[in-house]
Amino acid sequence: MSNTTSGPSTRRFRMLLRLLPAEFRGDYGPEMEQVFTEQRAEAERHGDKMGIWRLWWETAKGIFTTAPQEHLSMLRQDSRFALRMMRKNLGFTMAAIVVLGLGIGANTAIFSVVNAVLLKPLPYAHGERLLLLNQRITSEGGGIGFASVPEMNDYRRQNRSMDGIVEYHNMQFILLGRSEPERLETGVVSWNFFELFGVKPLAGRMFEPDDEKPGAPAVLLLSFEYWQRSFGGDLSVVGKTFRMNDKTHTVIGVLPPFPQYPQENDVYMPSVACPFRSAPSLIANRRGRMLQLFGRMKPGVKAAQAEADLATVAAAMQRENPDAYAADFTPRLQATPLKTELTRDAKPTMLFLLAAAGFVLLIACANVANLNLARMVLREREMSLRAAMGAGRVRLFRQLLTESFLLALGGGLLGLFLATSGMQLLTAYVARFTPRAHEVQVDFQVLLFTLAIAAFVSILTGTAPALARRANLITTLKEGGTQATLGASRGKMRGALIVAQVAVSFLLLIGAGLAVRSLINLRRVDAGFHPENVLTVQLSLDFSRYMSDQGMNASNKLMLGFADSLLEKIQAMPQVTSAAMSGEFPLDKSPASNNEYLIEGHQGAATDANPTAEFNVVSPDYFRTLGIPIFSGRTFDGRDRADKPHVAIVNRSLARHYFHDQDPVGRRISFDDGKQWTQIVGVTGDVRERTLDQAPKDLIYLPYAQYPQMSPALIARTQGDPINIARAAVQHLYEVDPNQPAGRIQSLEQVRADSIAAPRLTANLLGLFALLALAIAAAGIGGVMALSVSQRTHEIGVRMAIGARPAEIIWMVLKQGMGFTLVGVAAGLFGAFAFTHALKSLLFGVTPTDPTTFGAVAAVLAGAALLACYIPARRAAQVDPLRALRAE
Repeated sequence: MSNTTSGPSTRRFRMLLRLLPAEFRGDYGPEMEQVFTEQRAEAERHGDKMGIWRLWWETAKGIFTTAPQEHLSMLRQDSRFALRMMRKNLGFTMAAIVVLGLGIGANTAIFSVVNAVLLKPLPYAHGERLLLLNQRITSEGGGIGFASVPEMNDYRRQNRSMDGIVEYHNMQFILLGRSEPERLETGVVSWNFFELFGVKPLAGRMFEPDDEKPGAPAVLLLSFEYWQRSFGGDLSVVGKTFRMNDKTHTVIGVLPPFPQYPQENDVYMPSVACPFRSAPSLIANRRGRMLQLFGRMKPGVKAAQAEADLATVAAAMQRENPDAYAADFTPRLQATPLKTELTRDAKPTMLFLLAAAGFVLLIACANVANLNLARMVLREREMSLRAAMGAGRVRLFRQLLTESFLLALGGGLLGLFLATSGMQLLTAYVARFTPRAHEVQVDFQVLLFTLAIAAFVSILTGTAPALARRANLITTLKEGGTQATLGASRGKMRGALIVAQVAVSFLLLIGAGLAVRSLINLRRVDAGFHPENVLTVQLSLDFSRYMSDQGMNASNKLMLGFADSLLEKIQAMPQVTSAAMSGEFPLDKSPASNNEYLIEGHQGAATDANPTAEFNVVSPDYFRTLGIPIFSGRTFDGRDRADKPHVAIVNRSLARHYFHDQDPVGRRISFDDGKQWTQIVGVTGDVRERTLDQAPKDLIYLPYAQYPQMSPALIARTQGDPINIARAAVQHLYEVDPNQPAGRIQSLEQVRADSIAAPRLTANLLGLFALLALAIAAAGIGGVMALSVSQRTHEIGVRMAIGARPAEIIWMVLKQGMGFTLVGVAAGLFGAFAFTHALKSLLFGVTPTDPTTFGAVAAVLAGAALLACYIPARRAAQVDPLRALRAE
């Protein structure tokens, strides 16, 4: 028997028994093992090998059948008891669920964004093979992003790594044929653009090869968002016709919802339907770079291989067309995976917010673990009685974990509700970083994440009290329930949890403080203009009306006539102090117009790269309207017409870079390799044209009368709120041209506020997380100190009985609580030096180790902890010594 018992068969049987609950094994395991051993011995005596296999089969089947039932029975029993205890301690239950719900809700909300934007594959067929192709034609990065029609054709014909290369560019066209004219964002694409992306029509059909042949009937595809917004989702719009660019366009289909990149468009048209793209002069011009290229790699090809293949094509283009490229730099096409490009701006911020939400969850877990430890003081006698009646440590451990899991599950449900409630706001926030925002939702993966978080929380919050339970039953039973304590080691555990809460709270407060400081700096930055009381109206002129068949001069006269007539009416309004037309205005999100130019007398060798600058076209009152100072020379005026010598105004940045200490007024520059020269007549202040966190770039202003624009902006300074004159301004626009719609109408103050909306919302989210962490940590400190005071009531009574004053008692309690806080701040300080460097790319005007922020955060955290400790300290000072001694 003994030999059999120690044999391999018995060991395997005991391994099977481990599938059963420990209590079941303790009650029935020895008997089951004895029966199995006897039956196996009987089969071996008869040499019945089949009998032995049947015995193993029946035994294993019985255990695998019984184990889930027994575990489920135990879980039901533990759950019923846990629910009774939660109802009995309703205050504790509600506090724990709310604290955990806030932590889990923050994590669920941010994870839903990370999951949709960063983790999920692109919602395109073969999305992992899609590339954004950015062409670079100078060593300084000039011309990066765009290609010309001849270049695109070369890349298409000569590459060996791509399944296809398609083009895209954006225009604003006017749609006629509805109740009023509409200004539409229009994507101009190759016929197979959507085929390459694997996008199928929601209704109708996609573009076909015949749609891109010269002379083909003009057709349109509606974006899902525009179809819903303007046509209410009416499918009968397919087949209808509208007027655009003096042509009849037929709607052939509706697109499904998908991430539109790089712009969100209302409609799409094939390249042949665009009057600019289809112009013979542009098709033949290798320097006419206006196309954004996308490609799909062949199966098995990597992005680096595709880029090397396209670099070979670019080198061949330069050899065959040397006049189109800089002699000192070989053009190349940068191949970036589309998913990387779509998430480039969002990734750092989203990951940082996920880390911040994780910190909030850790603080919540530490707080609830401390609450559980405090509750164990009152439940110590109960646990000891159960142990005395035969409950093992595993059984009690599982009971406490079950209670923690139910609390975490309640917190998870609350967190899921909070995350779902804030999803619309979160989606609007994410839309400022990536076009994948509409994919953010609470789906099955998010639900699994929430469940996993709940399980993780239950382990964290349930392990501490389970491990803190006493092993000495007799001592506990003798002490009784009211005065039982968790001992010095348990007190250290509570103190360690408080230190951890304070340290993590310090990290979050530092992150929020730096983000707020950065936001304040952005708001205070001198952008170089005065946005107060300025109205902006974006326009896009009708190509068929303002582009003349008689040539560019005739077209310029039509565009200038429109601008002069509109400005005359706007300037005559009594509320308007000045008005101007411009190609763009500061912070309007328009892409920078970078071009090369020559400075007379600065021409270098043929291989030297020409300087580049941004350009803007403005009417005479532009600088006055925006409050941009003129430091030298003059502004534009009536002398600067199309038939007069060409003039320009440069900003101080350009003057400083290329003219040093000399006044550039009177000097000449050229935009066509010296064929025609433009005289500089003034120097103006620097303006942050693109974003407030970017230093001003070199900028050249040209007079509107010499370079009229098809997509101008109207700006007007008013005596009051500029939005009050918006309706009247639009009415004057219709008086000048009844078929000319207004585009986006905003005050310049709103434009400036929108330009920092993303950092503002990021700072708000971080601030919310930090405040949650601070409140939870302060509550944790106050709770621990209150528990400590209640446990030391007798000691405090003795101290007061022998002469201790209330101030000394308050100091004793404050010293203990603030000791935890100072240790936590010190630990958080070390972590913050490493943690805040991840914030460097998100900050403006403040260093990651800014001493002012660190000092302020430490003071705030210390103040909150002091207040949290003072309340129990004051209560301790009011203890009646006689009652304390009598109670003991």
